[in-house]
Amino acid sequence: MNTQTIPEINAVGFSVRTTNANEQDPSTAKLGKVWEKFFTVALPNLTAQSKVYGVYTNYESDHTGAFDVIACANTLSKDSLADSVEVQIEAGKYLIFSAQGQMPQAVIGLWGEVWAHFTASDCQEERSFTTDFEFYKGADEVEIYIAIK
Repeated sequence: MNTQTIPEINAVGFSVRTTNANEQDPSTAKLGKVWEKFFTVALPNLTAQSKVYGVYTNYESDHTGAFDVIACANTLSKDSLADSVEVQIEAGKYLIFSAQGQMPQAVIGLWGEVWAHFTASDCQEERSFTTDFEFYKGADEVEIYIAIK
């Protein structure tokens, strides 16, 4: 895990509003469906230069409240994807967590590490709850960027 300051990143994709509690129950979970739509509709439009992100933004409060998740890529156009949204990953300081393995298990496990880190009594960082994101570096490699103060 390391810290990095990044510039703003613009991306286009599909959005859902959810909560962590809703994602624990298969009958109310939405993340799988938004990623399924992304891979069905947007994947054919990706290029070798495309970077795929899962952006978490518009936090109602903290990790217990509602938030938006956008399955997106930096090379897509809102004009070419019906029902898509544009999102900006905010420039700023991020704490980066990394994992490699079978998806989606690797990213789910990595989120567990993120939550454990920020709830630890000796945690030095404080989340800003502005924009967090998953960056899919490959079919079996992911980084999670958490905005910190």
